[in-house]
Amino acid sequence: MSVITEIEDLRRLHQRRVPRMFYDYVDVGAWTGSTYRANRADFESILFRQRVARNIEARSLATTMMGEPVSMPLALAPVGLLGMQHPDGEIHAARAARAAGVPFTLSTMSMCSLEDIAEASGAPFWFQLYTLRDEEFLDNVLDRARRAGVTVLVLTLDLTIQGQRHKDLKNSMTAPPRLTLPNMLDIARHPRWALGMLRTKRRGFGNIIGHARGVDDLGDLMSWTGQQFDQRLDWARVEEIIRKWGGKVILKGINDPEDAKRGVQTGADAILVSNHGGRQLDGAPSTIRALPRIRRAVGTDYPLYLDGGIQSGQEALKAIACGADGVFIGRAFTYGLGAMGQKGVETAIEILRREMDITMALCGVNEIADFGPDCLWSEDAT
Repeated sequence: MSVITEIEDLRRLHQRRVPRMFYDYVDVGAWTGSTYRANRADFESILFRQRVARNIEARSLATTMMGEPVSMPLALAPVGLLGMQHPDGEIHAARAARAAGVPFTLSTMSMCSLEDIAEASGAPFWFQLYTLRDEEFLDNVLDRARRAGVTVLVLTLDLTIQGQRHKDLKNSMTAPPRLTLPNMLDIARHPRWALGMLRTKRRGFGNIIGHARGVDDLGDLMSWTGQQFDQRLDWARVEEIIRKWGGKVILKGINDPEDAKRGVQTGADAILVSNHGGRQLDGAPSTIRALPRIRRAVGTDYPLYLDGGIQSGQEALKAIACGADGVFIGRAFTYGLGAMGQKGVETAIEILRREMDITMALCGVNEIADFGPDCLWSEDAT
């Protein structure tokens, strides 16, 4: 294996080691993929100011996110089906996050359950929730999250109906995979992955199977999830869920200034500027393009995070300079997980940490709190 120096190295390794349907599930956007591509491409026009002779010996990326100390302003985003990228994938990602001193966010649609993560990681973590129709399940999963030690609820607002992802449909993507001839041939080409999956008992959606009424197996789950995404979602429902939780809440999936202003009014503690990685509304603006307008809409002091396209420490710093208080990474750490399990996630986090540190140094900044708009190049600057 060649030396791994960037997230792209992990992506290529991930692609070789994981069956195609699960690699494609991560590396796909909706419809034409224009928003998926823009999430990354729009970072390229943002330039840094190179500064010199500024004494950069005492640098620190340490800060807080949602009132919790973190080693750098970065969290692992909720990603569904991590346990299909690597056996017990959510556990490995949570342990890597704990080792790195950054938050891990468990997806509702995870293979490992809330209880699995609480037992295996030994650290507080965050939990992402979809707005589902089943009120009994909703109350139950919030209670389970509290008992598991979840400190922040990440409430997703942009998946009341699923965007079309052509690759998922063409691959007939399910978790676990259906044993069709094409799938069996693909799995046979990935023996390391297959052996790992045979050794784990966690091959279903651990937060749902056995916890939602009438959902006892995979067939039941497919029917249940098809009915559960709640197209009736409105701001009153958002406020109701915030009250039910009674703790810290991040609203995820806001990509418009008017929605951001309304989100602040719900009493949520923070907003995560997100377009679901370009997997929902194709043709929407990239998150980095939407971020400055949203920052102006919510004011300078309201906690604002960003995901979508962050695959380098430089992109993370550009987001922070444009108004984010921190970033969430999804594909970047998932590539690492599929490539090398926990070690791969740790490698992905360390790559971003190193890139952030070196870039901050070359911009002449010692404290991450001081990395702002003045660190970006402007043609109008004197």
